[in-house]
Amino acid sequence: QMRLVESGGGLVQAGGSLRLSCAASGRTFSTYAMGWFRQAPGKEREFVAAITWSTDITSYADSVKGRFTISRDNAKNTVYLQMSSLKPEDTAVYYCAAASTAWGRGIRNYDYWGQGTQVTVSS
Repeated sequence: QMRLVESGGGLVQAGGSLRLSCAASGRTFSTYAMGWFRQAPGKEREFVAAITWSTDITSYADSVKGRFTISRDNAKNTVYLQMSSLKPEDTAVYYCAAASTAWGRGIRNYDYWGQGTQVTVSS
């Protein structure tokens, strides 16, 4: 079992920045691809960003491309989501997830999920 704990959410004004962190434990972190998803009230959970087992390949939703950056530090068992130029429509609960055999945009690719951290962007 892998445990994922997100942190770094909060309230920020439009145009501001936040960095989310997700600390992993219980499994060999470097063997898992990692993803960030988000869910706004009344909406489906949606893909935000993903990164492969190494740090070479990343993928982003079109809505965040150029504003968000996913990265990982395998020595610290942590994945990050740097969010800049935030918009009110970025308001959601943000979840990190770990995938052992696949990666990318599909929710079903991911085996473990964190509890989420709230991000609220005010206009």
